[in-house]
Amino acid sequence: MHHPHVSLIGVPTDIGAGARGASMGPEALRVAGLAAVLESHGLQVADRGNLMGPPNPWQGPVDGHRHLREVLSWNQAVHEAVSAELNAGHLPIVMGGDHCLAIGSIGAVARHCRAHGRRLRVLWLDAHADFNTAALTPSGNIHGMPVAILCGHGPRELVELGGPGPALSASEVRQIGIRSVDPGEKRFVHEQGLEVFDMRYIDEMGMRHTLEQALSGLDENTHLHVSFDVDFLDPEIAPGVGTTVPGGPTYREAQLCMEMIADTGRLASLDVMELNPALDVRNRTALLAVDLIESLFGKSTLMRKK
Repeated sequence: MHHPHVSLIGVPTDIGAGARGASMGPEALRVAGLAAVLESHGLQVADRGNLMGPPNPWQGPVDGHRHLREVLSWNQAVHEAVSAELNAGHLPIVMGGDHCLAIGSIGAVARHCRAHGRRLRVLWLDAHADFNTAALTPSGNIHGMPVAILCGHGPRELVELGGPGPALSASEVRQIGIRSVDPGEKRFVHEQGLEVFDMRYIDEMGMRHTLEQALSGLDENTHLHVSFDVDFLDPEIAPGVGTTVPGGPTYREAQLCMEMIADTGRLASLDVMELNPALDVRNRTALLAVDLIESLFGKSTLMRKK
C-alpha cells in the first residue's frame, strides 16, 4: 500500500507521564529533520503543526488516575486529528507526547478500520506492556495504561472515546521489546491473552523470527499501525526517554524490525511516543528515531536487489 501523503501531527504534552519533558518531543523530531527525511523518499509531507490542550497540572492520582480530565481532552484532540487524516486518505504520524496519546490515535484508527471493513494489526514497540489499570498501577500515570484502556479496561470516558465498546481486542495487538511489567499487570496480560514478544523471546529466537511471528497473517485488507515508544530501544543508544529500561533492542535489531515492517507494505499509521529531549544528549535520541522512521518508510540497509 503506497502512501505518498504523510501528515505529521505534533502533540506536545506529558500529561500521562511520570516525568516532564515528553511535551518537547514533537519539536525535537522536527529539529532532527523528520519531514525532509521522508520527503527524500518521495513522500509528500504535510506538517499539521501542534494540537492544543490543557497544561500539565502535575498533581497526584485521584481514584488511581493522574490528570484524567486533561488526558481525555488531549486524546479527544488526537482522535479528531487522526480521524481527519485517515478520512482524507493520508498516513498520520502522531509525534508525542507521552504514550497515553495512543488512546486517541489507535482509537481513531480502529474506528476507521471498522467503518471501512478493514482488519487491524497493532504493533506495540515498547519496554512496557502499558496494560495497567487504576487497581493495578503503582503510580496512576495513564501512560502505563493505554493498551488496557483500548482493550476496554479503564475509565469509561477513555474506553468509549471513539464510540461505544472497546476500540481493540487483545488479539489485534502484538507487543515487541517488553522488559518491564508490574506483577499485577503481568497476571492481567496473561488473563487477557495479549501476545507479547518480550526481550527474552527476542534474545532466544532473534528479531527476524519475532517479526515474522508478529506480522504473520497480514493481508491486503489489513491496516498496520505501529505504536513506537522510544523507550523500546536500549537506553545506551536512546537516552532521551523518561522510563529507561536496560536490555532493549540494539541499533541493528531495531533497524531490522523497522525494515521488516516496511517490507510488508502495509504500514498505514504511526505513533512516535515518549521522546523526552530534556533527558536527551544533543538530540541524539530524536535523530535515531528519525533514522528508524526512515527505515519504516523503506530506507533499506540492503543494497542487493529484492
